[in-house]
Amino acid sequence: MEDTLKLFTSVGLSEQKAKETLRNDALSSSFKEAITQAQRVHGASGVDKAMGVLLYSMTSRLRDPKRLVFLSDCIAQRKLCTELQLAAALDFVKSHPQDPINQKEFDEACGVGVVITPEQIEDAVEAVMKKHKEQLLKERYHFNMGLLMAEARSALKWADGKVIKNEVDLQVLHLLGPKTEADLEKKAKVSQRSSTKIFIWENFTSEGYVVTQNTMKLLAKHLEITGGQIRTRFPPEPNGILHIGHAKAINFNFGYAKANNGICFLRYDDTNPEKEEEKYFTAIKDMVEWLGYKPYAITHASDNFQQLYDLAVELIRRGHAYICHQKGEELKGHNAPPSPWRDRATEESLVLFERMKKGLFAEGEATLRMKMVMEDGKMDPVAYRIKYTPHHRTGDEWCIYPTYDFTHCLCDSIENITHSLCTKEFQARRSSYYWLCNAVDVYCPVQWEYGRLNLTYTVVSKRKIIKLVETGVVRDWDDPRLFTLTALRRRGFPPEAINNFCARVGVTVSQTTTEPHLLESCVRDVLNDTAPRAMAVLEPLKVTITNLPDNFKSDIRVPNFPASESKGSHTVQLTRSIFIEQSDFREVMEKGYKRLTAEQPVGLRHAGYVISVQKVIKDSQGKVVELEVTCTTSDTAERPKAFIHWVSEPLVCEVRLYERLFLHKNPEDPSEVPKGFLSDINPNSLQVISSALVDTSVRGAKVFDKFQFERVGYFSLDPDSTADKLVFNRTVTLKEDPGKI
Repeated sequence: MEDTLKLFTSVGLSEQKAKETLRNDALSSSFKEAITQAQRVHGASGVDKAMGVLLYSMTSRLRDPKRLVFLSDCIAQRKLCTELQLAAALDFVKSHPQDPINQKEFDEACGVGVVITPEQIEDAVEAVMKKHKEQLLKERYHFNMGLLMAEARSALKWADGKVIKNEVDLQVLHLLGPKTEADLEKKAKVSQRSSTKIFIWENFTSEGYVVTQNTMKLLAKHLEITGGQIRTRFPPEPNGILHIGHAKAINFNFGYAKANNGICFLRYDDTNPEKEEEKYFTAIKDMVEWLGYKPYAITHASDNFQQLYDLAVELIRRGHAYICHQKGEELKGHNAPPSPWRDRATEESLVLFERMKKGLFAEGEATLRMKMVMEDGKMDPVAYRIKYTPHHRTGDEWCIYPTYDFTHCLCDSIENITHSLCTKEFQARRSSYYWLCNAVDVYCPVQWEYGRLNLTYTVVSKRKIIKLVETGVVRDWDDPRLFTLTALRRRGFPPEAINNFCARVGVTVSQTTTEPHLLESCVRDVLNDTAPRAMAVLEPLKVTITNLPDNFKSDIRVPNFPASESKGSHTVQLTRSIFIEQSDFREVMEKGYKRLTAEQPVGLRHAGYVISVQKVIKDSQGKVVELEVTCTTSDTAERPKAFIHWVSEPLVCEVRLYERLFLHKNPEDPSEVPKGFLSDINPNSLQVISSALVDTSVRGAKVFDKFQFERVGYFSLDPDSTADKLVFNRTVTLKEDPGKI
């Protein structure tokens, strides 16, 4: 271990980086092999820091270990000298997995042997400076220098970026002279459109974005159309209901556009007619709008079916796609064998693709595949497949449908999206995203990944939710125990709380696993200020106030928000017979118990009375069924230790109390739940109280109206409610009060 650490630091790794690498067995083994291979060329002391950095970058990014020796030799022989050349080499070996590698094609694709002289760099920068000279003299050092860098680099693909930057700095200094005090002042605020345009130019010259000879021309055309406006999109598949993870995606896509005065599209990725239903289209739109966002436009991938088909034809013409006859199972997995049809003639593939379109093949008999290898090692992803299923929008017009890998980036390009914001698992598709746009020579947006949001004690996969529904564990996709957005709405979660939760979690690159109680805390924060108070008794105990007359009735004013009485109030009646919670009475006094006992009086909330037990009435089994009490006004009675809620002449309602659906934090983890998630169901996840009592202030409530039942929790009116009987779902409990006992 010590020798390997010394080896890694000898080629330029810091001690900390070397130790981190040693903790990754696969990476450290590959890196050690790469160094050893390079030392065979240069000797033990011939691998310098620059070479070591390239070797480390190569081994950490290489997906096909059989290419390690080849690429190590290329670096050792100084055929690959820059990160730009290494990136091109990694792309080449991914897209050419078969042996042997064509050395001539490799050298051409990676700029091997290409020498960019200082004079060439000087001339290229000079040409760019001349082009922008007027604006440079006007804006001086406030000009966007990134634009000069980008255009010079576009002209000299294999030039060292640092050398270009030094030349740009030198020529700018020669033209403008040293910075003045005015140059050092903060630039005056420019219009949003101008600043956004600058932002986009800088964004598209960032590391990782693939720049071709046509990139700047296509980007300029894009800017003409959009005026530099930020454009994002939320692109769900209409084959299921949105869940809490989608809420983060909605917030990020719509929120990022809004923060930059941009626009966001809602685009349905409707390319699989077998699984798409109208109810999902409607539910997705409803949920986006429920969260408070209005799409700039609602579009569909199917809007572009003809254009996508034309681009597929162009991809074949350029030699980047072919018709394959391998069956579906043979295409699965990263170790799928190379297709025997990969080298099929272009003209033949064009004819066969036309036959696919005309319905002359059976389903599964032919697919269109792209000649590229994805970052996760998947080879030649499918671009088109045959499905003899009518489409909800295009009917029987098409029998071939594009896949996500083909559709997504091209629809982004067609809609002039600036930022494809997606979760981390799509990082493996980033290179294919850029590759496809460039392969057919269309404008290419930039892809940014962020960590998806995961919650413990739940599942959100469509397949697993369907299984929960089919087995009767839950009623449907909107069962309040689930974390679909329709379920959270039904349970009573306010959209503001979900948005606040997404903001609190934030946007990070790392995956986020969060406890449900953090979401519930956001819910309480919102409902505390928005849910009017009412009184409800879940387990009623009858109380007769014997020193009040039989016909006694008194109107009691109850504030809707006790902490802010200016928000209004409602009236309930106090009569001789009331109901309290069974748990608010104990026949035997216990230490620390502050509510009603035979020896201890208690106050009635809002009523102005204190009651004392005179008689305890029990049934034949010895269960307490009624209390007879006397009351005294609060003004004359000694202040009681506690005040309890009560109802009088109430409405009978149904109350549904929810707990976590699963017993373990990670029900999908075999190490926690060996028998699978269906074996982990919490038998107490739903408790139905069919004869709860609630005061009459809720009589006119509408579906999804929310209340705080004092001392009980927050509740929302369920769609199952009828004119004869209201049904309430407990949204969340109140914050625990240590003094509540």
